[in-house]
Amino acid sequence: MRLGMILSHTDDFEETADLLQDYEKAGLQLAAVGESYSFDAVSRLGFLAARTKTVEIASAILQVYSRTPALLAMTAAGLDHVSNGRFTLGIGASGPQVVEGFHGVPYDAPLGRSREVVEVCRKVWRREPLEHEGKHYRIPLPPEQGTGLGKPLKLINHPVRERIPISIAALGPANVALVAELAESWQPLFFHPQHAGTAWGEALDKGFAKRDPELGPLDIMLQLSFAVAEPTEEVLRPIREQLALYIGGMGARDKNFYNQLARRYGYDSEATEIQELYLAGRKQDAAKAVPDDLVRAVSLVGTEEDIADQVKEFAAAGVTTLLLKPLAVDPSRRVSDVATLSTILRR
Repeated sequence: MRLGMILSHTDDFEETADLLQDYEKAGLQLAAVGESYSFDAVSRLGFLAARTKTVEIASAILQVYSRTPALLAMTAAGLDHVSNGRFTLGIGASGPQVVEGFHGVPYDAPLGRSREVVEVCRKVWRREPLEHEGKHYRIPLPPEQGTGLGKPLKLINHPVRERIPISIAALGPANVALVAELAESWQPLFFHPQHAGTAWGEALDKGFAKRDPELGPLDIMLQLSFAVAEPTEEVLRPIREQLALYIGGMGARDKNFYNQLARRYGYDSEATEIQELYLAGRKQDAAKAVPDDLVRAVSLVGTEEDIADQVKEFAAAGVTTLLLKPLAVDPSRRVSDVATLSTILRR
């Protein structure tokens, strides 16, 4: 199992980058940078590429609406070049609140757009003259939609690799099927190892049936909160509050992907209660309504023995990469926790 970490939106980024050598010595193999509606991830990934030599880097994630498919391909090729072939392009659809609320573009056809983005990116990396006739993207732009002067172009530079790994964040069954069909890796959030088969098994099987063998096995790159500590209520509180935010308030009442996921896990009444409380402004009550077993199942918190057992459960469910979100406040404690987990993984 590969060991990675998501770098926080809010921490001092330069300080975190300075610590990467310590993390690498502790066993860290991958550093991922998110974006949401914070500073852009690309500038930070370039900074990491310049400050590191062996740690892999990944976006977690660049959403597919605010950049054209060709720009995503160019960006990935550039980051792969400056990192000497260490970059993974993590993409996803994000959600309507960010896409429409922050970028001001319609949130439509996430499945179709993601499929076309993957197709365009791989054409660009192969340095083919770019022609794409899709439902959502037409390249070059047809004369009736523009000046008529557009012509097929190919990437000027020669990429380090003609197929940069693509990782897709997905939760819904149709999107997960797409991932299993087309991507090198999958970034799920709030992955419950005991219920993952119920939530996604059919979708994964559907996608695998169409998968090109050249893509290799699907790397399940799991984002999860992490701490080597007794799982007290104080330690678990940030996880509980995050689950309440996502299940209760991340999207409109009928457009909340995380609420739907909780229901697929079997927490139907709990998901309803959390959403009702959260949308009523009772955020603390919503957090208290999050089931304890869900909090524990989707995180990696506990004693070394607890964590060893949890890692086995994740591995049995198919997880191949851990993208940690360390909970420890002290940076040196975070490094120590990563070293402890690395030792556990080598047992």
